[in-house]
Amino acid sequence: MKILFLSTLIGLAPLVSAAEKDWVELYNGRDLSGWQTSGNWLPQKDGTLLIQPRPGEKGWQRYGAYLWSKKKYKDFVLHVEYKYPPGGNSGVFFRVGDLGNPVQTGIEAQVLDSTKKKGKVGPHDHGGIIRTVGASKNMSKNPGEWNKMIVTCRSHHLQVELNGEKIVDIQLDKTPMKDRPLEGYIGLQDHGEPHNLYFRNIKLKKL
Repeated sequence: MKILFLSTLIGLAPLVSAAEKDWVELYNGRDLSGWQTSGNWLPQKDGTLLIQPRPGEKGWQRYGAYLWSKKKYKDFVLHVEYKYPPGGNSGVFFRVGDLGNPVQTGIEAQVLDSTKKKGKVGPHDHGGIIRTVGASKNMSKNPGEWNKMIVTCRSHHLQVELNGEKIVDIQLDKTPMKDRPLEGYIGLQDHGEPHNLYFRNIKLKKL
């Protein structure tokens, strides 16, 4: 029985290894290789990434201060973990065509401390797609706890999973995002002081 069990494990090992190889780490836990930004994004010793706006850096329209991938991506699964302070605000951008105008040329999944939100959550609450659709359920973790967001884009089909729950499942060509490019940059939002957020395990699997 033990021999059979070990044989099964050995047989599964290559499959697990192959699946892991499909994932590409967008953030290596050490530095900002593969990224571009004028913002104050600070790699931490524990492998996390802190966005800590400098004094006087306010407002969400400071697009150059966002953290942008140097590469463009088309169809993919994007995995991001993050924790926010009370009232923390950020966003996960993807398929952005113009880094100077990400709001009009890309898509944003909202990152926001919505723990005190009562009733139905909208497009600007945590997990919602800005100006498009709200999450089907408020899955916000408390401030200081890690959230896990998984964004899947396959052509016009967009799905978002937050903390183990599918909260968005839409066809982009049937929404206000129908004119957005199907390929573009991935980014994390610097919303300006005083909101400091931590990110980790930023990785992507091409489809």
